[in-house]
Amino acid sequence: MKESAYGDLSIIAMRGCEEFVEQVDSYIQEWRRHDSEGTFIAEASCPRFGSGEGKGLIRDSMRNRDVYIIADVFNHGVTFNMYGQTVPMSPDDHFQDIKRIIGAIGGKAKRITVLMPMLYEGRQHKRTSRESLDCAIALQELSQMGVSNFITFDVHDTRVQNAIPLCSFDNFRSTYQMIKALVAEYPDIDFDKEKIMIVSPDEGAMGRCMYYSSMLGIDLGTFYKRRNYSVIIDGKNPIEAHEYLGHNPNGMDVIVVDDMISSGESMIDVATQLKERGANRIFIFTAFGLFCNGLSMMDKAYEEGLFTRIMTTNLIYRTPELLARPWYHEVNMCKYVAYIIDTLNHDQSVSGLLDQSKRIRKLITEHNKKIGKQ
Repeated sequence: MKESAYGDLSIIAMRGCEEFVEQVDSYIQEWRRHDSEGTFIAEASCPRFGSGEGKGLIRDSMRNRDVYIIADVFNHGVTFNMYGQTVPMSPDDHFQDIKRIIGAIGGKAKRITVLMPMLYEGRQHKRTSRESLDCAIALQELSQMGVSNFITFDVHDTRVQNAIPLCSFDNFRSTYQMIKALVAEYPDIDFDKEKIMIVSPDEGAMGRCMYYSSMLGIDLGTFYKRRNYSVIIDGKNPIEAHEYLGHNPNGMDVIVVDDMISSGESMIDVATQLKERGANRIFIFTAFGLFCNGLSMMDKAYEEGLFTRIMTTNLIYRTPELLARPWYHEVNMCKYVAYIIDTLNHDQSVSGLLDQSKRIRKLITEHNKKIGKQ
């Protein structure tokens, strides 16, 4: 039996997160059906003036409440009007709206938690020259405004939490949900180390790939990116080549794991090289699919047989076009997020939710029985 709540629960859905939050809310309502009088979603908005300026507005009292603000700062599917033009919201616009809502709460809440699945400016997490540390600055700014807990998923680099050492910062993995989705869609998948392996697309993804490898008991290979550091294109140093290190993927299924797909160029290059080395089916696991340059590149790669399926979570915005693609599979994370919020609201430890090892091992054991393996 759960302990009493830390405070009355209020969930605020920032623009673009409404559908996701409704699913989260429905789970919590079901679990608390004997105690709940209805939705836990607080009515809030960020209206805009014609100049593009905005303000935060909350229509429910937040006094002494345990508030969870859920924000997808990468949702470019929502827009606002500015000087008669329709403008898509950028990550900066979404981040400003988070601050507006915190400002509207006015210090009345008992506790404020920001759940930002893909961390704002998470790729700008370290300094390599005279450049800004945007993610660290953003975390510090929200902390100074009264946010005590930060929740994110598959963060690009967990060391960014060092910017706010006195705040709670929890990074959850989508590993279990990804593997569960794979065995459901491909029941013939065999996690024998002679038949399947994990591949990291670059050195930055090695940590999460090592976790997959150890949990599944299979081999790990990796690519490393050789960049041209003398030039900057689209805010980054261009990749000149991917070099492969590791077990020969010839005749094997391969799972490529990364935190995100931006343009998709690097992932296609990795898949191409794996196919040239004789890889069988290639499954791409990535928590966040941005596809900044559109989908045509991935369509062409799929038609050429370079990969079998791309799986991303529903933690950030997916365009209707992406959802309709035959090569795409969505992994629903709503129930997991609901568990996290429900647990924290009862002021209990989330260690069991952070550690997915037992659930993964149970899933693999049950799958092995289904395919006739002991």
